Amino acid sequence: MWSSRALRRVALTATAALALTGLAACGGDDDSGDKGDAAVEKKITIGYMAWDEAVAASYLWSDLLQKQGFEVDLKNVEAGVVYQGLAAGDIDLFLDGWLPQTHASYWERYSDDLEKIGVWYDNASLSIAVPQYVTGVDSLADLAGNADTFDGEIIGIEPGAGLTAATQDKVIPEYGMTGKLDLKTSSTPAMLAALDGAIKDEKPIVVTLWHPHWAYAKYQLKDLTDPKGTLGQAEEITTLARKGFSADFPEATEMLKKFTMSDDQLGSLEDLMFNVHADNEEKAVEEWLKANPDFATSLGATS
Repeated sequence: MWSSRALRRVALTATAALALTGLAACGGDDDSGDKGDAAVEKKITIGYMAWDEAVAASYLWSDLLQKQGFEVDLKNVEAGVVYQGLAAGDIDLFLDGWLPQTHASYWERYSDDLEKIGVWYDNASLSIAVPQYVTGVDSLADLAGNADTFDGEIIGIEPGAGLTAATQDKVIPEYGMTGKLDLKTSSTPAMLAALDGAIKDEKPIVVTLWHPHWAYAKYQLKDLTDPKGTLGQAEEITTLARKGFSADFPEATEMLKKFTMSDDQLGSLEDLMFNVHADNEEKAVEEWLKANPDFATSLGATS
């Protein structure tokens, strides 16, 4: 059963997708191109997908930018829609570009219309995981022979995610799972709800996951080894923007270029956002910034 956060996130995603569709259909809208209007110049639209580090970073920067006098609009959509929105100029900023592998197809398609602002996390990785109590399954190579243990399903996330593509196109065929295990896609909140329910009942489950993620701190999980390297190597989480962003927003760009987070910083922010203050991202950010008073000043921001 989905949590209230999961249902709310799905609803927001659908609403934002419709909003972006409307923006694209109304490309001549006066507000989007009037650079002479001070209100427009101070408005930044942040697009984010429902990966938890993306949610955490986006709400963190919404708070920071608002304190610098910007109006911030957050849009929760799938990764492909974010990249499309950046290239079209409907989205200004994206804080969760996984490069060079996971979002390679999006980068190849849209990079001419994007700006790469900086890398804020440099040890990101994709994974497929099971709870520690699941025995006899330690490698992706073990899944095909234990398909019945997991009811023939790998519980995944959004259909448009790079992790989904890697699992469907590489992991399943290369480890002989075709016809034995199916990737069940839905959403990140739904996957986490399924993981939480299975662990509470101590039932076997296999999920697509990634580092960094707060689930590794909350649950005892085991990443399955990937001897064939189907999920790729460690990646960088990159801040991307629409073309012309740095010229339009030099103050914000300089702050974003200084942005980095350690595992401890990101983990503590995610814990506040998804566990302590679930469904109140703004409160989680405010509490985290109070506990980390040097963070905003290190960026040259007003805390």
